[in-house]
Amino acid sequence: MSTKIIATIVGARPQFIKAAPVSRALATKFKEVLIHTGQHYDYAMSEVFFAEMKIREPDFNLGIGSGRQGEQTGRMLMELEKVIDSVKPDCVLVYGDTNSTLAGALAAAKAKVSIAHVEAGLRSYNRAMPEEINRVLSDHISDLLFCPTAGALENLAKEGIAKGVHWVGDVMYDAFLYDLEPARKQSQIMGHLGLKKGEYALATVHRAGNTDDPLRMRAILEGLGNLGTRVVFPVHPRTRKMIGEWSLQGSTNILMIEPVGRFDMLVLQENANCILTDSGGIQKEAYWAGVRCITLREETEWVETVSAGWNRLAGVDPQSMGTLFKTWHPKGERAPLYGDGHAAEKICNILSDSHK
Repeated sequence: MSTKIIATIVGARPQFIKAAPVSRALATKFKEVLIHTGQHYDYAMSEVFFAEMKIREPDFNLGIGSGRQGEQTGRMLMELEKVIDSVKPDCVLVYGDTNSTLAGALAAAKAKVSIAHVEAGLRSYNRAMPEEINRVLSDHISDLLFCPTAGALENLAKEGIAKGVHWVGDVMYDAFLYDLEPARKQSQIMGHLGLKKGEYALATVHRAGNTDDPLRMRAILEGLGNLGTRVVFPVHPRTRKMIGEWSLQGSTNILMIEPVGRFDMLVLQENANCILTDSGGIQKEAYWAGVRCITLREETEWVETVSAGWNRLAGVDPQSMGTLFKTWHPKGERAPLYGDGHAAEKICNILSDSHK
């Protein structure tokens, strides 16, 4: 019997993190063809992650780059159709909620290839977010839906999706457990920046709802500037571009640095006093690291972190950001909300059973 082919589609750094443990598991049972759309295309956003996490070089790098939402997704779709036609995979595996996710799912559906969606069932219920559209559409055309939480299962059930749905846990938790120790051993970021544990806040901003709105971006910078502590801010390339276009200025307490690699980011998170972010993945990693998180959005897909008391939603209101930072300090146990660290193995086994 010939080895089944899984075509994995990634394009942004959160997807590289998610794909790493799954690719290790797939290697035991499948031939994996790794396709990088090039949605994140510079070294700091892409290649360094492949190097640190020991992800092999992609079999295809489409080099799509940036662009408007529709333009970027359309270009991906065109190129992915060609690759899928040449590879003829048994299944296309997509991750998360990016344009690469939707383009991969659409290309597979049109080629009549089975689709598996890792991190299915998440909902912010904010259709103004491009990510919400991507995840809803991808879920509704997927054959296998791998859910990270019980809440994701419930969301899918509300939309009438029950077939092929599996609660496996969160592959990012697998990756967090796998990467944390080598990160502690190899990262030199604390020394390079002159940081001490608990004496700084960490900020990240990348979602279009924030970066593409000058009023929201100005409010975020104002809020960070008023925290009364040093703020380390690795700046996403698009965020830096928009800050420059609008001539926005950050206060002197904000240390704006270039994006950092996986290991440096884990160490910065683990040692921060507080994390302020609009990233879903970082909200979860803050929870696993036991660091309080202030989310710079009005809603989150990761509602469990809020219910558990370790995440608060501040939107972009500077006063809310400051009040939470100064007065809110969560305590207590952090329940294992995202599985047992073996989500990748479960995904591989289900794929194997489904493609015998």
